[in-house]
Amino acid sequence: MKPFEIFSQQQQTWTNFCETTHVREPSAVCLSTMGENGVPSSRMVLLKAWDERGFVFYTNAQSRKGKHLLENPNAAMLFYWDGLEQQIRIEGKVEHTSVDESDSYWHSRSVDSRHASAASAQSQVLNYYGEYEDRVAKLKESYGDEGPPRPKHWHGFRLVPTYFEFWEGARHRMHTRTCYELKNGVWHRFMLYP
Repeated sequence: MKPFEIFSQQQQTWTNFCETTHVREPSAVCLSTMGENGVPSSRMVLLKAWDERGFVFYTNAQSRKGKHLLENPNAAMLFYWDGLEQQIRIEGKVEHTSVDESDSYWHSRSVDSRHASAASAQSQVLNYYGEYEDRVAKLKESYGDEGPPRPKHWHGFRLVPTYFEFWEGARHRMHTRTCYELKNGVWHRFMLYP
Protein backbone atom coordinates (compact mmCIF):
# COMPACT_ATOMS: atom_id res chain seq x y z
CA MET A 1 0.00 0.00 0.00
CA LYS A 2 1.27 3.50 -0.87
CA PRO A 3 1.67 6.21 1.79
CA PHE A 4 -1.20 8.33 0.45
CA GLU A 5 -3.55 5.33 0.67
CA ILE A 6 -2.50 4.71 4.28
CA PHE A 7 -2.95 8.40 5.09
CA SER A 8 -6.41 8.31 3.51
CA GLN A 9 -7.48 5.33 5.62
CA GLN A 10 -6.13 6.82 8.86
CA GLN A 11 -7.57 10.24 8.09
CA GLN A 12 -11.02 8.71 7.49
CA THR A 13 -10.78 6.83 10.79
CA TRP A 14 -9.84 10.11 12.49
CA THR A 15 -12.75 11.95 10.83
CA ASN A 16 -15.20 9.29 12.01
CA PHE A 17 -13.71 9.43 15.51
CA CYS A 18 -14.05 13.23 15.55
CA GLU A 19 -17.70 13.07 14.56
CA THR A 20 -18.52 10.78 17.49
CA THR A 21 -16.35 12.60 20.06
CA HIS A 22 -16.98 16.18 18.89
CA VAL A 23 -13.37 17.19 18.31
CA ARG A 24 -13.45 20.89 17.47
CA GLU A 25 -10.75 21.12 14.76
CA PRO A 26 -10.20 17.69 13.19
CA SER A 27 -8.12 19.19 10.37
CA ALA A 28 -5.59 20.85 12.69
CA VAL A 29 -1.97 19.97 11.97
CA CYS A 30 1.30 21.20 13.44
CA LEU A 31 3.39 22.90 10.75
CA SER A 32 7.13 23.39 11.33
CA THR A 33 9.24 25.78 9.28
CA MET A 34 12.71 27.25 9.43
CA GLY A 35 13.90 30.55 7.99
CA GLU A 36 17.35 31.62 6.87
CA ASN A 37 18.41 32.03 10.52
CA GLY A 38 18.13 28.27 11.10
CA VAL A 39 15.74 28.63 14.06
CA PRO A 40 12.73 26.27 13.79
CA SER A 41 9.21 27.48 14.45
CA SER A 42 6.00 25.43 14.86
CA ARG A 43 2.33 26.33 14.94
CA MET A 44 -1.04 24.77 14.27
CA VAL A 45 -2.67 25.36 10.87
CA LEU A 46 -5.80 23.94 9.30
CA LEU A 47 -5.33 21.45 6.49
CA LYS A 48 -7.74 22.55 3.77
CA ALA A 49 -7.11 19.98 1.04
CA TRP A 50 -4.92 17.05 0.18
CA ASP A 51 -4.40 14.63 -2.66
CA GLU A 52 -1.43 12.85 -4.23
CA ARG A 53 0.10 16.23 -5.12
CA GLY A 54 0.39 17.17 -1.44
CA PHE A 55 -1.16 18.85 1.59
CA VAL A 56 -2.64 22.36 1.31
CA PHE A 57 -3.04 25.16 3.85
CA TYR A 58 -3.61 28.89 3.32
CA THR A 59 -1.95 31.85 4.99
CA ASN A 60 -0.63 35.36 4.73
CA ALA A 61 2.75 35.05 3.00
CA GLN A 62 3.95 38.11 4.97
CA SER A 63 3.49 36.21 8.25
CA ARG A 64 6.42 34.53 9.99
CA LYS A 65 5.59 31.13 8.49
CA GLY A 66 5.06 32.68 5.07
CA LYS A 67 8.45 34.39 5.20
CA HIS A 68 10.10 31.18 6.39
CA LEU A 69 8.61 29.24 3.49
CA LEU A 70 9.82 31.83 1.00
CA GLU A 71 13.34 31.73 2.51
CA ASN A 72 13.46 27.96 2.94
CA PRO A 73 10.78 25.87 1.20
CA ASN A 74 11.37 22.79 3.37
CA ALA A 75 8.69 22.05 5.98
CA ALA A 76 7.22 19.32 8.15
CA MET A 77 3.68 18.53 9.28
CA LEU A 78 2.68 16.50 12.30
CA PHE A 79 -0.76 15.00 12.79
CA TYR A 80 -1.24 13.69 16.34
CA TRP A 81 -4.46 11.80 16.98
CA ASP A 82 -4.37 11.10 20.71
CA GLY A 83 -7.73 9.33 20.83
CA LEU A 84 -6.47 6.77 18.31
CA GLU A 85 -2.85 6.61 19.51
CA GLN A 86 -1.64 7.53 16.04
CA GLN A 87 0.79 10.08 14.71
CA ILE A 88 1.74 10.90 11.13
CA ARG A 89 4.86 12.87 10.27
CA ILE A 90 5.19 14.31 6.77
CA GLU A 91 8.22 16.15 5.41
CA GLY A 92 8.83 17.73 2.04
CA LYS A 93 9.14 20.83 -0.10
CA VAL A 94 6.50 23.54 -0.17
CA GLU A 95 5.19 25.26 -3.27
CA HIS A 96 2.48 27.86 -3.91
CA THR A 97 -0.96 26.72 -4.96
CA SER A 98 -2.22 28.16 -8.23
CA VAL A 99 -3.93 31.55 -8.35
CA ASP A 100 -7.21 29.77 -9.22
CA GLU A 101 -6.91 27.47 -6.19
CA SER A 102 -6.16 30.41 -3.88
CA ASP A 103 -9.01 32.50 -5.32
CA SER A 104 -11.45 29.61 -5.09
CA TYR A 105 -10.65 28.93 -1.45
CA TRP A 106 -10.70 32.66 -0.59
CA HIS A 107 -14.22 33.00 -1.98
CA SER A 108 -15.41 29.84 -0.19
CA ARG A 109 -14.72 31.51 3.18
CA SER A 110 -17.28 33.57 5.04
CA VAL A 111 -17.31 37.30 4.31
CA ASP A 112 -16.36 38.01 7.94
CA SER A 113 -13.32 35.71 7.65
CA ARG A 114 -12.25 37.46 4.44
CA HIS A 115 -12.52 40.87 6.11
CA ALA A 116 -10.53 39.64 9.13
CA SER A 117 -7.79 38.04 6.99
CA ALA A 118 -7.44 41.02 4.67
CA ALA A 119 -7.25 43.41 7.65
CA SER A 120 -4.63 41.40 9.52
CA ALA A 121 -0.96 42.32 9.29
CA GLN A 122 -0.32 38.78 10.51
CA SER A 123 2.67 38.30 12.83
CA GLN A 124 3.34 42.06 12.99
CA VAL A 125 3.25 43.90 16.33
CA LEU A 126 -0.29 44.98 17.27
CA ASN A 127 -0.29 48.07 19.50
CA TYR A 128 -3.82 47.49 20.81
CA TYR A 129 -6.68 45.24 19.70
CA GLY A 130 -8.89 48.18 18.71
CA GLU A 131 -6.41 48.95 15.92
CA TYR A 132 -7.23 45.60 14.29
CA GLU A 133 -10.97 46.08 14.86
CA ASP A 134 -10.72 49.50 13.15
CA ARG A 135 -9.02 47.95 10.12
CA VAL A 136 -11.75 45.31 9.85
CA ALA A 137 -14.46 47.98 10.17
CA LYS A 138 -12.89 50.07 7.37
CA LEU A 139 -12.82 47.06 5.05
CA LYS A 140 -16.45 46.26 5.85
CA GLU A 141 -17.34 49.85 5.07
CA SER A 142 -15.48 49.70 1.74
CA TYR A 143 -16.53 46.22 0.56
CA GLY A 144 -19.71 45.45 2.46
CA ASP A 145 -21.37 42.07 1.99
CA GLU A 146 -19.22 41.12 -1.01
CA GLY A 147 -16.06 41.16 1.04
CA PRO A 148 -12.61 42.30 -0.06
CA PRO A 149 -10.70 40.69 -2.93
CA ARG A 150 -7.97 38.22 -2.04
CA PRO A 151 -4.78 40.12 -1.13
CA LYS A 152 -1.87 39.14 -3.37
CA HIS A 153 0.16 38.11 -0.31
CA TRP A 154 -2.57 35.70 0.89
CA HIS A 155 -2.49 32.33 -0.83
CA GLY A 156 -2.15 28.62 -0.46
CA PHE A 157 0.93 26.54 0.13
CA ARG A 158 1.19 22.86 -0.78
CA LEU A 159 3.60 20.60 1.08
CA VAL A 160 4.77 18.04 -1.49
CA PRO A 161 5.87 15.05 0.59
CA THR A 162 9.13 13.19 0.27
CA TYR A 163 8.81 11.40 3.62
CA PHE A 164 6.00 9.86 5.70
CA GLU A 165 6.21 8.21 9.10
CA PHE A 166 3.17 6.40 10.49
CA TRP A 167 3.44 5.86 14.25
CA GLU A 168 0.99 3.66 16.16
CA GLY A 169 1.08 3.42 19.92
CA ALA A 170 1.08 0.08 21.69
CA ARG A 171 1.42 -1.23 25.23
CA HIS A 172 4.81 -1.31 26.94
CA ARG A 173 6.32 1.05 24.32
CA MET A 174 6.04 -1.63 21.61
CA HIS A 175 5.03 1.08 19.14
CA THR A 176 5.31 0.66 15.38
CA ARG A 177 6.98 3.20 13.10
CA THR A 178 6.44 2.57 9.40
CA CYS A 179 8.21 4.98 7.05
CA TYR A 180 8.10 5.80 3.35
CA GLU A 181 10.79 7.86 1.64
CA LEU A 182 10.67 9.09 -1.95
CA LYS A 183 13.90 8.43 -3.82
CA ASN A 184 14.24 8.86 -7.58
CA GLY A 185 10.46 8.92 -7.97
CA VAL A 186 9.90 5.66 -6.06
CA TRP A 187 8.49 5.28 -2.53
CA HIS A 188 10.69 3.05 -0.35
CA ARG A 189 9.14 1.47 2.76
CA PHE A 190 11.08 0.68 5.94
CA MET A 191 10.50 0.47 9.68
CA LEU A 192 12.25 2.15 12.62
CA TYR A 193 12.72 0.99 16.16
CA PRO A 194 10.37 2.82 18.52
